[in-house]
Amino acid sequence: MALQLEVLPDADAVAERGAEYVAAQAKAAIEDHGRFTFAVSGGHTPWAMFAHLTGRMPWERVSIYQVDERVAPDGDPDRNLTHLRASLPPGAAADVHAMPVGAPDLEAAAAAYDSSLPDRLDLVHLGLGPDGHTASLVPGDPVLDVTDRGVAVTGEYQARRRMTLTYPTLNRARQILWLVTGEDKVDALSRLRAGDESIPGGRVSAANALVLADAAAAGR
Repeated sequence: MALQLEVLPDADAVAERGAEYVAAQAKAAIEDHGRFTFAVSGGHTPWAMFAHLTGRMPWERVSIYQVDERVAPDGDPDRNLTHLRASLPPGAAADVHAMPVGAPDLEAAAAAYDSSLPDRLDLVHLGLGPDGHTASLVPGDPVLDVTDRGVAVTGEYQARRRMTLTYPTLNRARQILWLVTGEDKVDALSRLRAGDESIPGGRVSAANALVLADAAAAGR
């Protein structure tokens, strides 16, 4: 199944369209089962997207989970959670489920986070690295082959270990939203669209997935 792709002029347009899509998914989920469960990755574009969600979301009915997180102290600028909290609109009463990366036993913490996840997340936001990684599923890491649990701890990547959702969790989600921006993503996006499983992103299901890319990432 081919990925659905929309190409927007620039990163801000991607953030705006992403917010529109997230708000629509939230509305549908809340109408269907009373709550919207949304897993968010790190990166500049999703934080910009949150700025466009002001006034669009019934935050008291939203549960936000993390797709991945660096093992670093609470409040550290390397933490996705630090930027997530800063980017939520003022007064947003979303229920934020932080990955417990400060726990002394990371494997046990990953198992606990796994048990806290819903059976199926309504929406998962993913980014794409120039090397084709997504979430903290990076080339060559043993976590790529994890099939028996929904959350796992990686080896070191760019000086940090990480906690990440695994393919079973990602591929159960009702919807996947990819946000891909920047000219350094041209090759990775082309391979993602081709379903190239030699990159980590290519192993995420294309069913019910939308890619929002800027013109630079799409090579236009």
